[in-house]
Amino acid sequence: MTASTTPKFSAAEIKSEGLTLDEYQMICDRLNREPNKAELGMFGVMWSEHCCYKNSRPLLKQFPTTGDRILVGPGENAGVVKITDEIAISFKIESHNRPSAVEPYQGAATGVGGILRDIFTMGARPVAILNSLRFGELSDPWVRSRVNGIVNGIAGYGNCIGVPTVGGEVYFDKAYSRNPLVNAMAIGIMETKEIVKSGAAGVGNPVVYVGSTTGRDGIKGASFASTEISDKSEQNRSAVQVGDPFLEKALVEACLEAFKTGAVVAAQDMGAAGLTCSTSEMAAKGGVGVSLDLDKIPARETGMNAYEYLLSESQERMLFVAHKGREAELIEIFERWGLHAVVAGEVLEEPIVRILWHGEVAAEIPATALADNTPIYHRQLADTPEYAKKSWAWDEKTAIASFPNINPNEALLKLLDTPAIASKAWVYRQYDHQVQNNTVLFPGGADAAVIRLRSQGFGTGELSSAQCQIESLAGVSATVDCNARYVYLDPYEGAKLAVAEAARNLSCVGSEPLSVTDNLNFGSPEHAIGYWQLHEACRGIADACRELSTPVTGGNVSLYNETIDAEGNSQPIYPTPVIGMVGLVEDVTKVVGQGWQNVGDAIYLLGSDRASLAGSEYLASVIGEVTGRPQSVDFELERKVQFACRQGITQGLIQSAHDCSDGGLAVAIAESCISGKLTAQIQLTNSQDLHLTQILFGEGASRIIVSVKEGDRTAWEAYLTNQLGNAWQHIGNVSEATRDLEILVNGEQAIALSLSQITQNFNESIPKRMGHIL
Repeated sequence: MTASTTPKFSAAEIKSEGLTLDEYQMICDRLNREPNKAELGMFGVMWSEHCCYKNSRPLLKQFPTTGDRILVGPGENAGVVKITDEIAISFKIESHNRPSAVEPYQGAATGVGGILRDIFTMGARPVAILNSLRFGELSDPWVRSRVNGIVNGIAGYGNCIGVPTVGGEVYFDKAYSRNPLVNAMAIGIMETKEIVKSGAAGVGNPVVYVGSTTGRDGIKGASFASTEISDKSEQNRSAVQVGDPFLEKALVEACLEAFKTGAVVAAQDMGAAGLTCSTSEMAAKGGVGVSLDLDKIPARETGMNAYEYLLSESQERMLFVAHKGREAELIEIFERWGLHAVVAGEVLEEPIVRILWHGEVAAEIPATALADNTPIYHRQLADTPEYAKKSWAWDEKTAIASFPNINPNEALLKLLDTPAIASKAWVYRQYDHQVQNNTVLFPGGADAAVIRLRSQGFGTGELSSAQCQIESLAGVSATVDCNARYVYLDPYEGAKLAVAEAARNLSCVGSEPLSVTDNLNFGSPEHAIGYWQLHEACRGIADACRELSTPVTGGNVSLYNETIDAEGNSQPIYPTPVIGMVGLVEDVTKVVGQGWQNVGDAIYLLGSDRASLAGSEYLASVIGEVTGRPQSVDFELERKVQFACRQGITQGLIQSAHDCSDGGLAVAIAESCISGKLTAQIQLTNSQDLHLTQILFGEGASRIIVSVKEGDRTAWEAYLTNQLGNAWQHIGNVSEATRDLEILVNGEQAIALSLSQITQNFNESIPKRMGHIL
């Protein structure tokens, strides 16, 4: 198309596909002609931020992605990490934010279904689900309706398919009031002899469509996921997919059976962008072409056109490349499981995607133009925004002097009643976390989830069914973490703190952190502040992952998380780079939770005695301010503290361990009391001339509370002195449930509350706001 040529499509039609006029010109340049309607739709979904990462890809390149245990890194459906010589796991996290805002049940449910398909597409059996959820304030009826719908959607899909939801996080803040975040993470154990990749290969090999039928649900879902939320977003309900967990359960079994035959060359989940994405990505990754005949695709509705077929995101569908001559073998497997399976195309030598419909070519596009040769925007990094400069100039001592006089007992009870800190039992009790009988630590009782692993014979050749259930003491730990308030105030330090906290949570159950999958939830990169936040957070994740030797195996980017009001004003969410991390548990019989175990056990604070109210939950929820600059991570100390905690657990010395994070030391101690149904007598020393509020509620990295049997104190303290020097304190002892939780500072009583008081505030916070007292 030349400058003087009138384009085939109007500016409004081009925009409706999520493309700019400049991008339309790029399409014409790649095709040496103008696209037709189907081709325009294909480019629209594949060039969306959700699929091609056109604003974020340059920033993601700085992430460390290799390591001794990394078998598959970024670029495939999911990452794969070696756990033992016999066991490897696949894991990934993805978002379903926009769909969950407009259709909460199906949006969340299909988010779970989609991430599970990413896992079993690799040849892994799903064994665990986690999720990271963000909502607005529960006083808002709209928010409560989303909480209900989203939690029900996660439960409905996960419970029915038979995969346990073992952990996660739930936060509430007005920053997410009309833009909830739904990030789903899944873990699977490799079952196949070889890892199943997605690159097509073998000219003439058949392309096989398997799974459910194709309908009009989810059309242009990828484009919808790359736009802001507005009062018109409800009109996009048709862009939300509809899932069937029972059908997906059959798809899991059929796919794993098919992979074990050796007849499958490559496999690709049909998630975002559906047939368009699966054909183009398989072709591009393999350096070949793919032809597909839409007349052979099983349809659930009549009268669908090529555009609708290509952009449908109907769920529970896959695309295979099979070895020629073995397609009938695969079709028999899927039909036996009650699923569709048809040969719908073949692998081409010419690297194009050729779509046939009614005997004619409906679309023909170079595969790389859709999957690789996409627009990439290198945006200019703006100076530090004024809001951050103002926050960084906040003087803590001056601010504390102006605080109202709030009794520490009242402050602790208020914090425990704050939904962001309070018990999430109302949420996780709706999930089946015990199905498959491998969950070692249940939600709410520990800082990370732990799953017992059973060897599936990965890499050992053909095994009998009996051999494929070898008992193992090995386990995998998992967590999802991000303090988005920290990231908002300082994206670089906040992102580093998120990685450090994720690793610390794994260490608190006795697990060695191994690898990361991340979900980058941000506002618009086209706004100077939004891009600055994204740029700095990516830099922070990269640096922290190198410091902690936790390479990134993949993840998801969700941008344009902004709400447009009736006047056209845009309100972004807090920048929320969720860190999903997995770790190795060498012996699942030795893991510990966060609750006190025995009356009389000695309690220790490992790590830093630095604490700040900057960006803290106390400052936000009790004082009502969001400001300050979060403390940076001392990675040398962080590594030592985490190692000491892991070793103490492995040696059987540590009885409980809990990360000291949101709400500070007092909240962490109270949570250990509630979880263990015992209290504690704590004596703190103000060695740094801190304000009482800083000591009790200040936050900072590299701090873990552990308990040790009284008889093990001598050995434990000798070990701590050798490992941590003076970076530890004995701060008290566990006491009977009938005694108050008592915290003294320099001999003066600061907090004295009964176990029933703190438990009631902690447990009833969310149910009472949702109108459902447990």
